[in-house]
Amino acid sequence: MSSGRLAIGVVGGAHGVKGQFKVKPFTAAPRDIAAYGPVWAGDRQLNLSIMGMTAAGMVIVRAAEISDRDSAAALRGTELEVERTAFPEADSDEIYHADLIGLAVETVDGETLGTLVALHDFGAGEIAEVRPAEGPTLMLPFDADFVPDIELVARRVVVAPPDGLLDPADDRALAGRSGGRRSDGDG
Repeated sequence: MSSGRLAIGVVGGAHGVKGQFKVKPFTAAPRDIAAYGPVWAGDRQLNLSIMGMTAAGMVIVRAAEISDRDSAAALRGTELEVERTAFPEADSDEIYHADLIGLAVETVDGETLGTLVALHDFGAGEIAEVRPAEGPTLMLPFDADFVPDIELVARRVVVAPPDGLLDPADDRALAGRSGGRRSDGDG
């Protein structure tokens, strides 16, 4: 388990004139941003109360420590964080994303690909962003078919990327790594 603080949302801007503000939640249930106790906004600790939701999925909150629109507006873009210890222990078949960030990524053949720097979900399943020792980051599928093993104690993730995904001779891999432009006259 990682320690320190984890972001659970980011302030989108002020809402009204009495110090309320909108938060884009990173939690599975949007209203959970107030469920973990006090949050940190930089070096300020805030106690949040949920006031409502916007049509765009933002949570409208009030913090006792913020009393006017200018103070709320000054928080725009600030991540709201909680202590890692505020989260419950994950079930035996679950892992928090935060515990995966920074792990070494290796293929099933033992080839080191780099370090896991982010997990993304654009709607079609999770994607792991891996930073190699040099060059641009790699985007790899992150599901049971392509990630056969995660070893938190050994601090590594083992991946089985689809055939050809990492082969530099494969045009698709080259196109993905060079921004999609080919230099062979075909496009």
